[in-house]
Amino acid sequence: MKLLKHFLILFSIVMFFWACGSTSVKNKSIEKEEPVVIANDSLEYQIIIIDLGFTSYLNSIAKPVGFYSQEYMESKNRFFVTTWNMRAQNPNRYNPNIYENVIDYQPSIDYGYDVNYKLFNYFLFAQRKYKMNLGNGLRNRIN
Repeated sequence: MKLLKHFLILFSIVMFFWACGSTSVKNKSIEKEEPVVIANDSLEYQIIIIDLGFTSYLNSIAKPVGFYSQEYMESKNRFFVTTWNMRAQNPNRYNPNIYENVIDYQPSIDYGYDVNYKLFNYFLFAQRKYKMNLGNGLRNRIN
């Protein structure tokens, strides 16, 4: 009887430590966000946006396609591109990690609705993410 009592106590202690042990952590595969490609088949150019979170922003926060007119977005894009390019050309004054490239956006070219939509929303996204203001009073808006 004494042997059974010691066995049960030992078994209880072993089970206690086994139950308190940590579980093995399984490696979760982290999905990388695909870059957003802004391209127009009729023109020979493309913009690739690699900024993490832009796809989520485009799918969840950005106003839906058709909300803004193409003329409105073209007007804002001209202003944003001018400000962006000025900052990209001044790496000593502005963060060169944010303003890496100059954007070749020519007002005389009709880039189409989709390109203007994605570019416009990228500027809104970048202003939110990096807490910057490209002007035109759009940083403080939800979208």
